[in-house]
Amino acid sequence: MKSYTAPCPSCGAPVDFTVSETLVTICDFCRSVVARGDKKLEDHGKVADLVQTRSPLELGIRGKFKRTSFELIGRVQYEHSAGGVWDEWYLLFSNGKFGWLAESQGKFHLTVEKSLKSANAIPSLDQLEVGNRWEFEEPVGSLAVAEKGTAKAGSAEGEIPWAFAPGAEHVYADLQGESGAFGTLDYSGDAPRLFLGREVTLDELGIADRDVGDKGVQKTRGLLLNCPKCGGPLTLIAPDETQRVTCTNCSSMLHADHGNLRYLHTLRLRKKKPLIPLGTTGRIRDVEYTVIGFMERYVVYEGKKYPWTEYLLYHPRVGFRWLVHSDKHWNFVEPISAGDVNRWGINASYNGDEYRLFQRGTARVRHVLGEFYWQVAVGDKVLTRDYVSPPHMLSFESSDFNQGSEINVSLGTYMTPDAVESIFDVKGLSRPWSPGPNQPPPNNGAIFKTWFAFLGILILLDVIFANGWITEKLDQWLFAYALVFVSIVPVGTLLYNHSFERQRWAESDYSPYATDDDE
Repeated sequence: MKSYTAPCPSCGAPVDFTVSETLVTICDFCRSVVARGDKKLEDHGKVADLVQTRSPLELGIRGKFKRTSFELIGRVQYEHSAGGVWDEWYLLFSNGKFGWLAESQGKFHLTVEKSLKSANAIPSLDQLEVGNRWEFEEPVGSLAVAEKGTAKAGSAEGEIPWAFAPGAEHVYADLQGESGAFGTLDYSGDAPRLFLGREVTLDELGIADRDVGDKGVQKTRGLLLNCPKCGGPLTLIAPDETQRVTCTNCSSMLHADHGNLRYLHTLRLRKKKPLIPLGTTGRIRDVEYTVIGFMERYVVYEGKKYPWTEYLLYHPRVGFRWLVHSDKHWNFVEPISAGDVNRWGINASYNGDEYRLFQRGTARVRHVLGEFYWQVAVGDKVLTRDYVSPPHMLSFESSDFNQGSEINVSLGTYMTPDAVESIFDVKGLSRPWSPGPNQPPPNNGAIFKTWFAFLGILILLDVIFANGWITEKLDQWLFAYALVFVSIVPVGTLLYNHSFERQRWAESDYSPYATDDDE
């Protein structure tokens, strides 16, 4: 492809359009947005400096996706209306087509523009409801609406294949499908545009093992700062992602902008200490996480508050996970795609398993400590729905934010207190008395195997002695008594298992054991 070089209309430095299809490039010297005019270059204003996110990507990187090579030629940084930024990298494939690689919270989504046969096949923004599915024409199929919002184009670098303008609004809807499928609807122009693709890893793109030095996520380290309120020391474990942090010295809530702290207000002190101290590390599924945040939330049911606590876990390459502690039960919680979950009535399905609705309500934040990747505040609330299929729990959290709304879906896996103590090297965790919502039932396989073995022996002895093969015939009632005796334990186990299941659902309005009188 032919390149085009001309002086920047703002500073006179040379600017290059290396790709004939690009409409805008950013001057490396004065940060001006330089656009192609009919006969000359046009200055469309200056862009702010990029927020340093320690991304493992940079302009000029080459890779390959599905046997087609590409090069990163441009980058736009968007400011989310709820706080924080995300990057979109522009890929030029060797076949001349463009791709978009979105990078946010350690995840990467690669999409390309998709044209549909029908001009009316793309819904309007008002037709989409977060949490519901939209049926597109084949081969797109069904996609779940995960988020609707309005962002702002903050900064950029390199060549951009559209008429980038600093501060322009970006109206969008993010869609999720099965097995990592991902899509975005862009409503910023005269007509909506559909971009389709899927979640990818840097390994798939052939750039995961590059040496990115101090800039990359492999080298991320905690950042030592001082509280702007009291001057006390603070260490940010995830400085590039953190939006809120609380000072452990003066209980101040601070806004964190990539290491720049600003005082917001002082939290009301509560005597609630984390059972797992902040900064503790533990290995779960071969990933070493650091506990960076602690939160207490609660729901109100029939005038009574039901609290629980959540520990925010972080690893620079994997991102964020949660460890949830509720009524002495523990769950390891990880985000999943809304497109992989189907819901109907009080039921849901995920990964081949069926779930039943256990509870729903409005969860409110009561206490926070440590650092968080969103602008958390005491009093924040979300609508929740929890579905169980032991040992798992599906959780849906719907919330509204400035100029948008979203739904987050997560999968919780039950953990015993013994496992939590071993992983995070803590002691003295309380043990539960009653079953948890997704606690697996006791494993009684050995009891029933033993019972069948005894039953086989009794039948054999009955045959032998009933026929007088060894001695005179014995009274058959002896074997009946023996059968009753060896059956006491397995029958008791069955009764306990039934009681276990009923107790599990005792606090749920959606119990399968509920009678008409209960309802």
